[in-house]
Amino acid sequence: MIVWLDEKEIWFPDPYSAPKDFPLAAGGDLSPERLIFAYSLGIFPWYSEKEPILWWSPDPRMVLFPEELKVSRSLKKVLKNKGFEVKFNTNFEEVIKNCASVPRPGQKGIWLTDEMIEAYIKLHKLGFAHSVETYLDGKLVGGLYGVALGGVFFGESMFHLVSDASKVAFVHLVEKLKSLNFDVIDCQQSTPHMARFGAREIPRKKFLDILKKSIKEKGLKTLIL
Repeated sequence: MIVWLDEKEIWFPDPYSAPKDFPLAAGGDLSPERLIFAYSLGIFPWYSEKEPILWWSPDPRMVLFPEELKVSRSLKKVLKNKGFEVKFNTNFEEVIKNCASVPRPGQKGIWLTDEMIEAYIKLHKLGFAHSVETYLDGKLVGGLYGVALGGVFFGESMFHLVSDASKVAFVHLVEKLKSLNFDVIDCQQSTPHMARFGAREIPRKKFLDILKKSIKEKGLKTLIL
């Protein structure tokens, strides 16, 4: 049975014993305090516009360890010769608004609601949510955004308007996180796209243990620039 959250009290059920492929809770709100607390426990919101806020902590968890990044030969050529320019945190609002127009795999309808967009913009202004943007001839053509806590980056969504633009942003992100000694990138759910980059599934318990240790050692707030 799903647990319903109160808007006034910020808490979550134990993610270690959460359902494997079902929300562990519903309701609550998307305040910065609740979102930061949720991510610190390995929990994230995912719901469509006609649903209540649903909170997830799937098992297994798809992750990418930065040192395990795989870049195909064709993408290496793109990175070298395509002329993309990559920036960090210069256009967060445009990135998330573009991501909102791209349906999430397996999700019908709008999943990045206006409420979610506003919530993550607040997180960005507080220094917890970050964007990576890809430009071509001065125009934003791709990018991604996510949340960073400790040495863990929680990837949320990406978009591209021209071929390979989001892939380029992702590779630059991984290289940046590797240079900053990040422990892991959370890809949330298994997809062939992320698997091609070297991402793999690990038990939820292992992911939560990594997250807990990472925040304890590196603190909650992490700069990626």
